[in-house]
Amino acid sequence: MLRTTSHNWCIVNDGTDAPTIVMGVSGQPEKLIEVHPVLRDRVPVIKRFSGGGTVIVDSDTVFVTLICNRGSVPNLQLYPRSIMSWTEQFYAPVFKGVADFHLLEHDYVLGDRKFGGNAQSITKDRWLHHTSFLWDYKVENMAYLKLPARAPKYRSERHHSDFICSLKDSSLSRPNFLDNIVSALAAHFSLQTVKIDDSDLPSSINYPHMTRILTENELKEEC
Repeated sequence: MLRTTSHNWCIVNDGTDAPTIVMGVSGQPEKLIEVHPVLRDRVPVIKRFSGGGTVIVDSDTVFVTLICNRGSVPNLQLYPRSIMSWTEQFYAPVFKGVADFHLLEHDYVLGDRKFGGNAQSITKDRWLHHTSFLWDYKVENMAYLKLPARAPKYRSERHHSDFICSLKDSSLSRPNFLDNIVSALAAHFSLQTVKIDDSDLPSSINYPHMTRILTENELKEEC
């Protein structure tokens, strides 16, 4: 949709069925995940086409992806920091009344605890900003992730349970959170709701996709 259409999109996925690990395009499994437990428990590992960190997602993760043309947001420069600064402003009304929402380094946080991780991709005339929002999380799933060698300074080597928080403990309800995203979009764009099956996307059969599931053999090679 980033490379084969010329429309602006906001894609919202309210959860995914099975716990799945997602890492950035340059991520190295042996440095980011506990490979033996992941293989033992048959946890899928996806390497996405964009940058960003490694997360484990499940039914309590809300995914929001903005895909826009250059010029769709007035005066926005297509650089990672500029896009991040704008998205902080975009999401501010979504979290109105929620204590201490802000952008900290590359994460959305409440205070100094992360609830939203971001990934971006920028082409000549279009950009993509993707967020995985933790509505909730299972502590046991976090054990599949290693503490990354390159972590934001504000993490201060905190373990996952001390570093992240969930939105379910905020004043938002999950339906209100999703409604607030739609309201925030309406403040910047003219909206039309479509289902993916009805979106008239061009065929991407011959498009060389970079996002893929790592094979068991690939993961075994990292052991």
